[in-house]
Amino acid sequence: MKVLFDSHALVWFLLGDDKFPAPLRRDLEHPETEFVISAVCVWEIASKVRRGRWPEAAEVIGNLNDVLATSAYVPLAITIEHAHTAGFLAGQHRDPFDRMLAAQSQVEGIPLLSADPVFATFGTVLMW
Repeated sequence: MKVLFDSHALVWFLLGDDKFPAPLRRDLEHPETEFVISAVCVWEIASKVRRGRWPEAAEVIGNLNDVLATSAYVPLAITIEHAHTAGFLAGQHRDPFDRMLAAQSQVEGIPLLSADPVFATFGTVLMW
C-alpha cells in the first residue's frame, strides 16, 4: 500500500505525536507500506520552520535525508502534470500547498494522509 503524507501528518507521524491516530499508525506500520513524501510538504514545513511558525517540525526537516534513506520512504517531485491539475482544481481553497497535494494524490492515485477536511472539497481520496 502507498500513502501520501500531508505536512502535518508527516510531522506528527515521524515525531510519534499523539495527534496522529494510534490505530492508523498500527495499520501503516508494516513492511509493505510505502510512505510518499512530496516536495511540496518539504517546502511547506521548511517555510514554516524558517518563519518560526512550526518550531517542533525543525527536527523533521533536519533529519529528512536520514528518513528518505530508508526504503519505506519515497520522495515525490512536482511534475508539469501535477502543476496543471493543481491549477485547474475546482474549489475556493487557495492554499497552493494543499492544492498541489490534492493534485499529486489524484494524478498518482495515492490516498492522502490528512486530518484536513478541505481535501474532500477537491475530491481527494483521504485515509484519515
